Amino acid sequence: MNFPVFVARRIRQPQQATFSATVSRVGIASIALGVAVGIVALSVLFGFKGTIYQKVFLFGSHIQVSKLSLNQSFEESPILLHTPVYDQWQKIPGIRHRQAVAHKAGILKTPDELQGAVIKGVGRDYDWDLLKESLIEGRPIQFSDTSYAEEIILSRVIAQKLNLKVGDNVVMYFVQNPPRVRKLNIVGIYETNLEEFDNQLVLGDIGLVQRLNGWGPDSVGAYEYFVNDFDQLESSAKTLYGQLPADMRMERVTDRFRPLFEWLQLLDQNTSVLLVLVLFVTCFNIASVLLVMMMERTPMVGLLKTLGSPNAQIRRIFFFVGIQLSVKGLLIGNLIGIGLCWAQSRFKIIPLDATNYFMNTVPIVFDWKAILLLNAGIILLIALILLLPTLIISRIRPVQALVFKK
Repeated sequence: MNFPVFVARRIRQPQQATFSATVSRVGIASIALGVAVGIVALSVLFGFKGTIYQKVFLFGSHIQVSKLSLNQSFEESPILLHTPVYDQWQKIPGIRHRQAVAHKAGILKTPDELQGAVIKGVGRDYDWDLLKESLIEGRPIQFSDTSYAEEIILSRVIAQKLNLKVGDNVVMYFVQNPPRVRKLNIVGIYETNLEEFDNQLVLGDIGLVQRLNGWGPDSVGAYEYFVNDFDQLESSAKTLYGQLPADMRMERVTDRFRPLFEWLQLLDQNTSVLLVLVLFVTCFNIASVLLVMMMERTPMVGLLKTLGSPNAQIRRIFFFVGIQLSVKGLLIGNLIGIGLCWAQSRFKIIPLDATNYFMNTVPIVFDWKAILLLNAGIILLIALILLLPTLIISRIRPVQALVFKK
């Protein structure tokens, strides 16, 4: 067996009454706490971002292309469905999906209530996976082969205001010349907790909007594009923008919902600061633990030097001691951190105010790559920090060390 490893294992078995034993337990606890806090912080951050992204992309998409116009209302000017930028979307690097949509403002009316709303018309190419997490009741729209589907999906906010439920019919008035009225069946209810969506947006058939606007089946209001990797949004948007004709405009979701994404960036910064503080405290504690153990083992250091052990070999002994403590702390910290996150994900223990945080409970997403990098970063940083206190060994003289306790 390697001599430094053998001695390090013997040092790691101190008597319970020794001061270094207590300090070692404190060091292990500090590492475990730091790792657990880091895992929880990363899992909550990714959970928040993932949940917010899913809700925003339900109605926002990553990139939206529409007709260049001075019109600032919800309703777009028509553009042709079959254009090169739409039909040849697979040639644009990073784009995974595209769909055509159109919006139409109107008024939902029941015998007792009125509510303004905007129908977002979608077609067969709509990505219904976007709605999966937010659809709390009912089903997606079933499109007709002969006409438009007289079905809509309301938000829970609108449904509660109008006292409606899945299966009910509601009348929607469209203010135009001449005014139009449609009786629509409610087939689903969604909830995003984002006021901009929940207070006004209704999902419906794009054929209904086309009929109301007097458009043909080849006219739509906008194209919506989704990228494979949201971190590459800027690159894909730049490529797409270069292929747009002069009469079209492009809007990224980060521009459309700028305050929301700035808030998410602030969360990133806060999490980064927290992780730096945790790493600093963890490294300081383990370095302090190693210094205490070296002071207590000063006579042993003097004896080893007297027997001919070089400074490098003795430094490796205490280095391995520090690594052993760190690994034990990492294992305990991972168990605690992953366990807490699993409990929150499974049982929804910690609630949130949906009005302020856009969700009802603290969301958890396990990013195993990030967790692995966190562990690797902590052990690497601790290994570098452990080199500093072991340098003191070269300054210890054997004669002084052997009489250290006297």
